[in-house]
Amino acid sequence: MVQTGKKPKWGLNVFRPLRNGIVKAKWLYYTKFWGMDIDPTASFSLSVRFDKTNPKGLHIGAETYVAFEAAILTHDLTRGLYLHTRIGKRCFIGARSIILPGVEIGDECVIGSGSVVTKSVPPRSLVAGNPAKIIRSDIEIIARYGRMKEASGYTPETLRNLAGASEEASPVTRSAS
Repeated sequence: MVQTGKKPKWGLNVFRPLRNGIVKAKWLYYTKFWGMDIDPTASFSLSVRFDKTNPKGLHIGAETYVAFEAAILTHDLTRGLYLHTRIGKRCFIGARSIILPGVEIGDECVIGSGSVVTKSVPPRSLVAGNPAKIIRSDIEIIARYGRMKEASGYTPETLRNLAGASEEASPVTRSAS
């Protein structure tokens, strides 16, 4: 798809201010009413599930994003555990992930979608699976919410150059054999 630089007439981003207001209201509800420790710069989906049985045990660092339907637990009723669950700065928690009680996720980590994190995760790690295993260590986070430098394998400048080159290239045709 070739970008022309024109803005679309409208899109779902017109609802962004409304969503941001609702997230801010939920943040106030979680932090002031329940006493959860969620940094003001952290963001989360409206369908996220934070454990309210032990709300003071939930700690989320700055510039972290928790995707839709992720569950962060701070208690295990069957074993009688009430533990602190900590998520570091600049992390991304994938959709429908489950973070079990007492787990500490280091700074700049990415948790894959659907992962079940049963053990603590060292800083700058990419983990995924059930149970979650370290896929990659020493990842480099370049922006908030866990955006990785190696995610696309290209720098933004390289991507711009490739987009310009593809417009100039002639179309590829296959010969009939």
